[in-house]
Amino acid sequence: MIVLVGVGHVFNISDQVRELIVKHMPRAVCIELDPGRYEALVHPDKERKVPVTYRLLAQFQKRMAREFGAEVGREMLSAAETAREIGADTLLIDADASALFSQLWREMPAKERIYLMFSAMTGFFVSRSRVEKELERFEENEERYLQQIGEQFPTLKKVLIDDRNRLMAARIENAAQRYADVLAVVGDGHIEGISKLLSGADVHVYRLRELIDGAKSATAGSSGANAAADVHFSYTYEQAP
Repeated sequence: MIVLVGVGHVFNISDQVRELIVKHMPRAVCIELDPGRYEALVHPDKERKVPVTYRLLAQFQKRMAREFGAEVGREMLSAAETAREIGADTLLIDADASALFSQLWREMPAKERIYLMFSAMTGFFVSRSRVEKELERFEENEERYLQQIGEQFPTLKKVLIDDRNRLMAARIENAAQRYADVLAVVGDGHIEGISKLLSGADVHVYRLRELIDGAKSATAGSSGANAAADVHFSYTYEQAP
């Protein structure tokens, strides 16, 4: 069986991710990270050479995570920690982020670059309520929401959403051929696309809204929320099939 868990990198949902992994006890946990991004999460103060668009996105995510009382990517580290605890293999299934953003910049026409840079800069002034409203819009009509992104940023949608959906779906499918049960933790915006590509497989899906609602109803004060710097485990980076 394949379990897909939709997450958001700025929300405080690491406990909910952990609970789902313990509930399903998969033999492999796939995570929407590449080795570089994993190392950046574990060692956030380490200098890295990355494209400017990547840095802008990272800064925006950090600011919004503070608004939601979270740490960027903490849910991914929680997934890795829990996989280690239950004896499951951890598979990093995403494309190399630096190479991906370099490709995006090369393929993007000048007009789309200007729109993207403007959107990235104005993103620094987006409020928590605006993010919540955008999430509601996405949940109301996911297909239309992604279509609108494609209309304004066609190259961005192709490189960062569509191509990655195909890559991660292929790597999840490959993992499912090697392990009896697989759980994949990916951004909620990828869930629908990956699910369609895995059609025919036995797939169970948890969406981001379920995790957020679970976090709101959970008891406050869970321990270990700041242990990201102490995570050490062996992982496998899934190369393109």
